[in-house]
Amino acid sequence: MDATLVTVTSGVLGSLVGGSATVGTAWIAHKTLTRRELVRDEIRKREALYGEFIAECTKLLIDSLLYTLEKPEKLLPIYALVNRIRLSASPGVLAEAERVVARITEQYFSANLTLEELRALTRSGEADPMRPFAEACRAEVESMRLRV
Repeated sequence: MDATLVTVTSGVLGSLVGGSATVGTAWIAHKTLTRRELVRDEIRKREALYGEFIAECTKLLIDSLLYTLEKPEKLLPIYALVNRIRLSASPGVLAEAERVVARITEQYFSANLTLEELRALTRSGEADPMRPFAEACRAEVESMRLRV
């Protein structure tokens, strides 16, 4: 075999292998970066949704302690939020959201609290009914971060 041909073939094969490695590395890096961005966007989306649910439910929880339900349409926003949560949340987060809605609904049909009863409630361990939901959300988001 001609020495020039061997040299040219070696050069071409070396360039091909080197180029393939560069392309492969770039493809893997791009794929990993894209996955991280998608997970980061999903986390932001869920945090916004869960924050909206917490804000709406907190208002209704206080309202349900002090007043009876005169306008059932007042509950529509939290049912809409629960259904949005149902689209993407883990079963644990969804279960806690449904518990919060059930508690609000039940409280609206219970006796209203006096200011003294409300004060006693805030001092008890049941003062933050949103806590289990928030903890379930935090656990879900942390598990998403760990998967990246």
